[in-house]
Amino acid sequence: MAFSACPFCNFSVPTHELESHANQHFIGEDEARDMEFARRIAHLPPSPSPTNNYISIYEDSAPSSSYVIDARVDTTASGGNRYDQVRAYLVVSQRQEVFYKIECDLMVMLRKCLESESGSSRTVLCGYIDHFQSIVSHDHGWGCGWRNIQMLSSHLIKQRQEARQVLYGGSGFVPNIESLQRWLELAWEKGFDPPGSDDFDRRVHGTRTWIGTTECAALLRSFGLRARIVDFSTRKAAGVYGPMDRFLSKGVGSSIAVSTGKESDRDYGKGKGHRVLARWVWNYFSSSNTGRSGNQHVVLSEKSPLYFQHDGHSRTIVGIQAKPEKNGMLQYNLLILDPSEVELSSLCEATILDITFMTVLWPPQPGLSFLKTNVEAKCFDLLESAGQRALEKSLSGNGGWQQLIKRGVHTLKKPQYQLCYVDPGIASGEELKELKNIHSVLHEL
Repeated sequence: MAFSACPFCNFSVPTHELESHANQHFIGEDEARDMEFARRIAHLPPSPSPTNNYISIYEDSAPSSSYVIDARVDTTASGGNRYDQVRAYLVVSQRQEVFYKIECDLMVMLRKCLESESGSSRTVLCGYIDHFQSIVSHDHGWGCGWRNIQMLSSHLIKQRQEARQVLYGGSGFVPNIESLQRWLELAWEKGFDPPGSDDFDRRVHGTRTWIGTTECAALLRSFGLRARIVDFSTRKAAGVYGPMDRFLSKGVGSSIAVSTGKESDRDYGKGKGHRVLARWVWNYFSSSNTGRSGNQHVVLSEKSPLYFQHDGHSRTIVGIQAKPEKNGMLQYNLLILDPSEVELSSLCEATILDITFMTVLWPPQPGLSFLKTNVEAKCFDLLESAGQRALEKSLSGNGGWQQLIKRGVHTLKKPQYQLCYVDPGIASGEELKELKNIHSVLHEL
């Protein structure tokens, strides 16, 4: 394969990829960022001419999409240099996720809706987050884990400066699923979660493999982020070995070690069912430095959102609401963003009307300039972003959002759940080495 040097960053890339690589330096607002990446790479040792010593570390995996990083590594280089070369290429080759962005700030709209509610409820919300929806034509049925990583990443990049500087090479954006798959493989290459990487044979790029909280933690920890995992299970601690990972991995056992919570952790109420999980979530969001939003019923938390995993699906918890009951107990509602696509019956009226209008106009009548491809493309775009549009419409109109976001404790019917969250700060040295082995704390339901 022939290689050529990029005229802008002097990085050696396959000749057939040179044009697309060079064009990445001229994508509007991304230009400054790309040039900064080029400057960083320029300080790395120059890539020698391709020889037989250069192979793809993913040579056994067949590309399944148009986006492929041809990560070529000098097999004679030491482990550290090998990793750095692959990482440098990934930094400039990764792609930003394209999604329907709710412009008015999703969490601001949710907060206003919660503030307008009557009664004596109290709500704790996390900060900024973008909603990423699974796309029917791309990741339907398997991409929820990646979408939750994207949602969690959007919060960290926006809310935590130290995370923004390290996540995804300091790119400042949320990568698409294909790029995230490469970052996870790179985390495994660096030694994060060895048992988990073995379960996947260290390959996820270009596959439709389900992932869970363990993979989320491994990916984020590879950047030095303090990602933690918490288990909730009806089983006794001695019989649990990373419950969610049993559903996701191919082998028996797990990639994480589980320990029972401290006495203070178990005070959530052993034997009281899924209220244990709800109380943990309430205390989690309430334990940080919080500030009122201008309404005494809504409080803003500095905590990260929660990656929320159970058998068959995962979602993102962005807050929790508590209402006092007559018996003195609290009724909890988890506030959840679901990456799954919405059913046709849940589409907002505007989307249905747009699609119906364009369908009626096809086939084109005399005097109309509609082309079949344009109509199909517009309908396809509306359907792919239906979840975000429905959510945006319900929040902006303060109607119907409850059925999309609120989930009571009575809806928690699975015997096992797992959460992943990110503590502040960046680990280094011995702490970073310790993060390579993933552990969790168990709370019995």
